[in-house]
Amino acid sequence: MIDSRGLIVKSREGLTEHKLHFAKDMPACKDLAEIVKTVKPSALIGAAAQPKTFTKEIIEEMAKNNDRPVIFALSNPTSKSECSAEEAYKWSNNKAVFASGSPFPKYEANGVTFEPGQGNNAYIFPAVALGVMCCGSIRIPDELFLCAAEALAGIVSKEDLSVGRVYPRLSDIQETSVIVAEAVINKCYELNLATVLPKPANLEQFIRDQLYTTDYQEFIPTTYQYNLDSRK
Repeated sequence: MIDSRGLIVKSREGLTEHKLHFAKDMPACKDLAEIVKTVKPSALIGAAAQPKTFTKEIIEEMAKNNDRPVIFALSNPTSKSECSAEEAYKWSNNKAVFASGSPFPKYEANGVTFEPGQGNNAYIFPAVALGVMCCGSIRIPDELFLCAAEALAGIVSKEDLSVGRVYPRLSDIQETSVIVAEAVINKCYELNLATVLPKPANLEQFIRDQLYTTDYQEFIPTTYQYNLDSRK
């Protein structure tokens, strides 16, 4: 893990508790390229809104050390992204497993088309909230988020993977949320956290019945064209 002072190492004074778990037993270093060369990570996750942090040198080094380097440029908006999808694919010779916080267009090279997906919290938090509200969970422990992540991963299809997309299409977010929420609800009942009793027999339909929809019935009254000639 890297913060504003560089690589988090055990020799650094004043480390906070949440950083201790990630501290490396090695010399301090602030240069990301040097850190990648030394540590040889299999994944880079950017979430600090520092644009263009994942340089050509760094991504080439990642591709050199890994068959499928994971490059997640998750900072928003696009102007703050650590690299673009095109840069990740081009500099890794199409080896990168890429996701971003902001949307990027398709990338085509050498007859191969990539459709980068978004690593967005819209996949998790609304679905967890939906599940918790539907079953009346008394707590929201970490297990629910792990369960949601596993359910989300299970939705990713072979078609998604074939174009380099490691998340479902964001355009399918409502269907994705229903599936994830169902997994969350099942976990709540398993952990005895749910207060909606008995457990609904058809969870999927139960969830869909709670969803807000923008589809409304037609409120304009039916009208008819009056035939004036009929009075004669």
